[in-house]
Amino acid sequence: QVQLVESGGDLVQPGGSLRLSCAASGTIFSIYAMGWYRQAPGKQRELVAHILSGGTTYYTDSVKGRFTISRDNAKSTVYLQMNGLKPEDTAVYYCNAVRIPTMTPLWRSWGQGTQVTVSS
Repeated sequence: QVQLVESGGDLVQPGGSLRLSCAASGTIFSIYAMGWYRQAPGKQRELVAHILSGGTTYYTDSVKGRFTISRDNAKSTVYLQMNGLKPEDTAVYYCNAVRIPTMTPLWRSWGQGTQVTVSS
């Protein structure tokens, strides 16, 4: 069974930066497209960035130019570098594999997520 462990969330001021990490186990990590999702209070979970197995990256419009997704297949880990954080980025962030082309989560199991709060 796939296990996902997210980390790196924190309380930061607007304009600040964070780097999130997600370590996966129980799967052949390198073959999957991986994504970062977030869920704000009262909102649906949304995919904000994903990276294909070959390294091509995609971002939702609201984070383009501010967030960078990367992966280290040797460590079965996906990262999200977040710069220029805004209050609207406040959410719990999760990772999961991404089903192409529907962009829906592939794995049924989720990690505990990591809380990102952007506030002055």
